[in-house]
Amino acid sequence: MARTAKKLERLLRVRTLQLDQVRAAEVHARTRVDQEQTLRERIAALADNVAPVAAPAPTFATSLIAAAHYRDRLHQSAHAAERRVVVARQGLETARAATREAHRDQSAIEKLIEREDAKAALKVLRELEALPANARKRHDIC
Repeated sequence: MARTAKKLERLLRVRTLQLDQVRAAEVHARTRVDQEQTLRERIAALADNVAPVAAPAPTFATSLIAAAHYRDRLHQSAHAAERRVVVARQGLETARAATREAHRDQSAIEKLIEREDAKAALKVLRELEALPANARKRHDIC
């Protein structure tokens, strides 16, 4: 019985450590999603700032070509940022699933420990019931 309890305690420590590691990975994945979304928003804001506008004064062709090139590069960066956001969200979902699984494993070990404690308590009660009844008085009334 003691070996089982020690084994379950060791398993619980391992599962708790694994759960903490998986939670840390989930926090990292959540941070990555936030960073990628922020980057995507910054790129979109830059692309909006470079968008062509009706200029009151004539502009040089080279500045229009440079703005078009810059805008094209920003759109490419925006598509790449969108892909990174999708990948980061998939990573977050994977991390969440791993966290749920690790929590489920830890809960299972906790339930096994509780069951083992209940069995030990029941065994002690049965041993107490098996003891002979001591009905004789040891002392007279003092």
